[in-house]
Amino acid sequence: MSIVYQCRHCGHVVGEVNQQLVDETMLGLDKLSAKDKREMIHYQQNGDVQIKTICENCEASLGANPQYHELDFFIQ
Repeated sequence: MSIVYQCRHCGHVVGEVNQQLVDETMLGLDKLSAKDKREMIHYQQNGDVQIKTICENCEASLGANPQYHELDFFIQ
């Protein structure tokens, strides 16, 4: 089983954790609200867990262009 952190905007894989057993607290997922968990955590058919996050490049783009926060997708 892998836990894959992927940018929600550009799709870049930010990181991956390969573990058989992972504690939600160890990853900080216990700090998320139920709504955030539904939006960010996706379980794949192969057993992997995909966590939507934001990469450094997209974070910098949003910081430089605050109007992008209004858009669902700002990368064309």
